[in-house]
Amino acid sequence: MAPTVTVRAHAKINLELRVVGVRPDGFHDLETVFQALELHDTLHGVRRDGPLAIACTAPDVPADARNLVWRAAAAVWRHLERAGDPHGVAVRLEKAIPVQAGLGGGSSDAAAALVALSRLWAARLEDAELTRLAAGLGSDVAFFLTGGTAIGRGRGERLVALPDLPPHWVVLACPAFGVSTAEAYGWYDADRTPAPPGAPLDDGWTLAPGPIRNDLEGPVTRRHPGIGVARAELLAGGAVAAGLCGSGSAVFGLFPARAAAEGASAALARGGWRTILTRTVRRLAEPHGIV
Repeated sequence: MAPTVTVRAHAKINLELRVVGVRPDGFHDLETVFQALELHDTLHGVRRDGPLAIACTAPDVPADARNLVWRAAAAVWRHLERAGDPHGVAVRLEKAIPVQAGLGGGSSDAAAALVALSRLWAARLEDAELTRLAAGLGSDVAFFLTGGTAIGRGRGERLVALPDLPPHWVVLACPAFGVSTAEAYGWYDADRTPAPPGAPLDDGWTLAPGPIRNDLEGPVTRRHPGIGVARAELLAGGAVAAGLCGSGSAVFGLFPARAAAEGASAALARGGWRTILTRTVRRLAEPHGIV
């Protein structure tokens, strides 16, 4: 067994997000386009005696069974048909992805944990087994096993890889507040203003310039109008496309050139926004983000 494993857990944005129905289990059916970003958390796993231990550089991230990393470890442990709670590994999670921002940090950390722990425990999981375990953990966890650009359907777990988006610089504008996924979908249901369905997403999808279609953006922006202001500022600053990150609260803008991205980022920072400059990334060249 490997004594240590380090895995990058990349952030994502949604280049489209359409809510197309409500499922019997209460989740919403989606059609979305995921795009992975260079921005990433880093997960370090090391073999050691004793029960599974999780430490995180972000003090507000739980280090117990509420953490998706813990749940990922439990999923691998059960898959290996081992008794009791997971043990024999310590995990340190270095957080760089803001929480409750729509950037998928928790889901990406879970995918990284699946990869790291399967190696630390010599599980020898096939890609299909990793994908099945990922789908059981959350709607978009499976996407983070490969990243790049992909269509997600169902809850987001049914994936079709797309040609990688041409490289773009990405400005993330992060407000002081977060929006939980449950809040965003609750507001969508409460407003009862579904958008027209439009043409189904298919493998011929291409990025459309301007505001990104995200069916959650209207309900979230009605509660937090500053989100709409940030999107407008990004477009005015030269973004070729901009919109809410997933269920929020962060807003993103795509820029072909770094200079324009830096200018837009500085303008938003002067207005009191926390900004992050990053880039899009292709499908992972190294298996599942292993460093």
